[in-house]
Amino acid sequence: MPWLPVTTSLVIVLFVILIFRRYRRRASTPLLIWGIGLAMFGIASMAEAYSTLGWHPVAFRLWYLNGALLNAAWLGQGTVFLLSRRPHLPWIILGLLLIGTVVGGILVFRTPIDSAHFRVGAPLSVQYQEILPPGAIVRKLTPVFNIYGSITLVGGALYSAWLLRRKESVPQRVVGNGLIALGGVAMGVASTLVRFSVADYLYVAELVAAGSMFTGFLLATTRIPVSLPLASRVEVMS
Repeated sequence: MPWLPVTTSLVIVLFVILIFRRYRRRASTPLLIWGIGLAMFGIASMAEAYSTLGWHPVAFRLWYLNGALLNAAWLGQGTVFLLSRRPHLPWIILGLLLIGTVVGGILVFRTPIDSAHFRVGAPLSVQYQEILPPGAIVRKLTPVFNIYGSITLVGGALYSAWLLRRKESVPQRVVGNGLIALGGVAMGVASTLVRFSVADYLYVAELVAAGSMFTGFLLATTRIPVSLPLASRVEVMS
């Protein structure tokens, strides 16, 4: 079903455009980091859509680097910048993430791959274990990035929703942060489906993740004429 990853890519493209338009108006570090993470998600979806039609080693490597390895961590890092009360901590973590990104990129593009195991039409997420060497270092890095990204993205969105719920004056932002958390959970579900070789709903989970985060972002950043001193830290980009 190539139309599912194509649809996911289109949703992410619109999302990235919106993020960077807001970044131009308000130079916010969380916006920049989220935009980078979403761009990675979009590149991975496009590479996945292309690979449903045929094989190309660059498409596979771009999918693995941006999708399987990095995008969840970068999305979570944006949330860390938004919510951290220690101004220097997010920058220290970002430095480590940048180092990990460079190292991961080098490893992904230098690791040998076996195209003989590629099957047209099957999700790359199901085939990568056969295409990459079993002992490849880059495969061992993937859980580290994804666990960090899932905890910070989902946990941050839920924490934001909880803070806003305490004010009881911004229900749409509570729902918005809940949808962002749902999107993070959907990304985690997609990864779990891959590990158990259940690919039937993988593309659906990716589309749900993209759509939920996009809708949640729109709700969470809606301007309302209410003064919210406590909740201002969790206004993603108002």
